[in-house]
Amino acid sequence: MSLVRNAARGVLAAGAGTLAMDLLWYARYRRGGGTGSFWGWETAAGVKSYDKAAAPAQVGRKAYKALTGDDPPPDTARLMTNAVHWSTGMQWGAVYGIAAPHLKQPWAALAFAPVVWGSSYVILPALGVYKPIWKYDAKTLWQDFSAHLVYGSVTTGIVALER
Repeated sequence: MSLVRNAARGVLAAGAGTLAMDLLWYARYRRGGGTGSFWGWETAAGVKSYDKAAAPAQVGRKAYKALTGDDPPPDTARLMTNAVHWSTGMQWGAVYGIAAPHLKQPWAALAFAPVVWGSSYVILPALGVYKPIWKYDAKTLWQDFSAHLVYGSVTTGIVALER
């Protein structure tokens, strides 16, 4: 199996994993009283600027500014939210797709979701997008961790089926 084929397999699996995670987040949003459609929620409808945009948009904003020296136009916040959110999931999928054929222990796939989740609490605070992990309450951390478990389970499960 080639490196590119393994990466592509991981990317496709991560697309399903990202969607599964987002469906869980959307179900929580609806249970909490949200009334928007899935499509509007998923694509960050209503995000018109970076002022209150989610973490993915803030990461993209910082990358854009690092590359150009300028802030991105405010009307790109919605696109940036989606681009960074989905590309992050796909990048992790590519990493897993490449690593999966070399994982000798059957339990190794179980480490994928915690690694992805934990890296967020290292990278995002370093970027000034998240607070340090110890500043979040247990409920918030559990909700985020459990969503990443869904992502990781679907992603690793699909990669395993394709092997």
